[in-house]
Amino acid sequence: MIRRTTRGIVALALALTMATGLSACDTAGTAHGDVAGSTPPLAEVTPLADPLSWEGPSTAVAAAAPIVPVTDGAQVLPATVTDSQGTGVTVTDTSRILTLDIYGSLSRIVFELGLGDQVVARDISTGFPEAAHLPVVTENGHDLNAEAILDAAPTVILTDTSLGPWDTILQMRDAGIPVVVVDSHRSLESVGSLIEQVGAALGVPERAAALAARSTAAVDAKIAQIAAVAPSDPAQKLRMMFLYVRGQSGVYYLFGEESGADSLIEALGGIDVAGEIGWKGMRPITDEALVDANPDLLIMMTKGLESVGGVDGLTEHLPAVAQTDAGRHRRIVDMSDTTVLSFGPAAADVLDALAVAVYAPEATG
Repeated sequence: MIRRTTRGIVALALALTMATGLSACDTAGTAHGDVAGSTPPLAEVTPLADPLSWEGPSTAVAAAAPIVPVTDGAQVLPATVTDSQGTGVTVTDTSRILTLDIYGSLSRIVFELGLGDQVVARDISTGFPEAAHLPVVTENGHDLNAEAILDAAPTVILTDTSLGPWDTILQMRDAGIPVVVVDSHRSLESVGSLIEQVGAALGVPERAAALAARSTAAVDAKIAQIAAVAPSDPAQKLRMMFLYVRGQSGVYYLFGEESGADSLIEALGGIDVAGEIGWKGMRPITDEALVDANPDLLIMMTKGLESVGGVDGLTEHLPAVAQTDAGRHRRIVDMSDTTVLSFGPAAADVLDALAVAVYAPEATG
């Protein structure tokens, strides 16, 4: 089982979209960034005997796993739930479902629950092939477009607090559309509960329980597989940090404890350096903190790394990186902005690709 509970990404997108002008705009068909193909499975590569011997960056691209819907269990409507904000919502019609969050996790869940043919539109982050034909109701990256949402005529909206402006969501409620707000806190530990929240709102709790069990089991199995190739000696474990960058805005955030990134690092068999220095949540990194932490490896979002001009640009924009072992050896792993912290039904695939990029980086070239 997953070993530690974290609170996930505390209103990740809302905070960073407003504060930093988040502009990760992966579109359908490029949900894993601009890299063609996918990273080979961990089971098919030969891990390095010593991951610290590797020098250079690597890119993790999760396989585009097809939707395998859970269909056992009848849908029962109306469904009445109390959402994450304490609002009671009754859903009577799911013939036109709209799901909205910054990583496309909610759309994937609905498709995996066998209700994909009832989804009428998508956010920009919903990039899996089965949803590619749907119209997009976000603009400028992740801004909700009220007119486009109303044009889609949803009978129910599932969202969290990761997209804005929030007035648009309130406008949908005023228009009489049931809006269910699920928990925005994301981590590997919360995958099952998120699925169950969606299933309860759509009247398919039995399907959700089955999907949650399947997804959680896949994550647990993947963590065990990664543990078999990661160094077991604590002194040899890779010291990792998750760095969020938007070079065009001069933004450099370190994701620490309770950000969701910590659970990702631990699942990868690494040591969360931010936790060692007591860094909680998401806040601007300082040169002193970065140098003192001295990570062996940095994990970043692909668009973020691109925004500073790659590894060379990162060390120019943030010179403290060059004073760390990660910077000196250019050990930077990047993954699509809309994938790396998505924490949905495909979480095990995300872990697999990241593990290959960390422990068998030559296979990602």
